[in-house]
Amino acid sequence: MKVILLCDVPKLGKKGDLVEVAEGYGRNFLLPRKMGEEATREKLQEWHQRQKSKETRVRKEEEEARSNRAKLQGKQVVLRATAGEKGKLFGSVTAAQIAGQIEGRFGVPVDKKDIRIPGPIKELGSFPFSLRLYPGVEAEMTVLVEGDQVE
Repeated sequence: MKVILLCDVPKLGKKGDLVEVAEGYGRNFLLPRKMGEEATREKLQEWHQRQKSKETRVRKEEEEARSNRAKLQGKQVVLRATAGEKGKLFGSVTAAQIAGQIEGRFGVPVDKKDIRIPGPIKELGSFPFSLRLYPGVEAEMTVLVEGDQVE
């Protein structure tokens, strides 16, 4: 029996997957619990339509990520922070600050979770970091931290 899953089912599949299950498992477990629906001809046509639109959306997102990578690869982001006389920052530079600067300067929306900084940035200088734009698409950038000297 073919079933289209309506939610994630452990050891079977994720929501939206088309799976082949035993007749009894489908009729007595999946269907009554609204975890899946029987794959009739009409439901299969809808499922194929959803799959096509999902593929085109994924392809478009990946192309957009690659074009953003071309825009961002090797670029530098400049941040100003308050620092003491020896170049030590009061606090540290966060991924959220870097994300805001990238979005403001380059117009590319970035989630702070996608920024990978090798370690905490607590002093003035230039530091490399990587930016994950899409699974398998990353851009290498640097952040230049300039300070306002405080006495």
